Amino acid sequence: MTTRYIKIITLKGSYFTKEYEKKKKDVIKVRKVLEETVKKFFKARDCEVLIIFEETGREVLVTPDSSAEDIKKYLGEKFIP
Repeated sequence: MTTRYIKIITLKGSYFTKEYEKKKKDVIKVRKVLEETVKKFFKARDCEVLIIFEETGREVLVTPDSSAEDIKKYLGEKFIP
């Protein structure tokens, strides 16, 4: 299973998160993640990023197999593998 990170885009900027499931309590926790961490796994082709636009609720899934244009548009030029 591929790891999924979430990039939330707000009016004031954006940030990355990852969901973790607590095994003992069956609770899903959400934690902020550094952009460098996401970039490392994305370039290693070991994750996908779900882009969520907070204002509109629109969602876009970006994978390492996505077009270079989409990767640059949603994640930035430094994420292009």
